[in-house]
Amino acid sequence: MIEQVLVEYELDDTGITMETRFGRDLELESIDLVTLAGLLQDRYGRSVNFAEFVASMELEEIIELSVGRLVEHICMCLKAEGRG
Repeated sequence: MIEQVLVEYELDDTGITMETRFGRDLELESIDLVTLAGLLQDRYGRSVNFAEFVASMELEEIIELSVGRLVEHICMCLKAEGRG
């Protein structure tokens, strides 16, 4: 899903790891995070609420948000729903 968002920037060859940060490393803007939120909702439904997850963070946490932290959040949400 992240790669789908990156295609617009022609960064689809960028190596993405659990440590990759959305803001600092991938330079995603807020609209890109909205796009990612939509993709997550399409895939997981209401189980994973990205907007709620981000709303609970301070600005610096959002800037430093890593792929790994998002993956942990998704796993936690799916496990809570009995899907993980």
